[in-house]
Amino acid sequence: MYRLLLLLFFWPNLISSSVFIDVRTVAEFESESIVNTQNIEWQNISDIQTFISKDEEIFLFCRSGNRSGKAKKILEAEGYTRVTNIGGFEEAKDFIGAKRNAP
Repeated sequence: MYRLLLLLFFWPNLISSSVFIDVRTVAEFESESIVNTQNIEWQNISDIQTFISKDEEIFLFCRSGNRSGKAKKILEAEGYTRVTNIGGFEEAKDFIGAKRNAP
């Protein structure tokens, strides 16, 4: 059941070329989030292994960039090759907006 929920959670990203993951807590995500980003707390980031391929382009962010940096190290240690820490929440809003508006 848990894997089905993860699949449904990440489904929008499975059909696009980039995955945007907010590694803040659920409470932080619920208080403010960026449209079409997924939330998985940094310490649970390994849970994406079943649904996100190791060569997928993954962008991570949190409040300040610290937790997303930790998540990036975890994913790289597991063999993910295209992981970027885009930093804090405000930087992520700008970065994701620009990436989505790019031709």
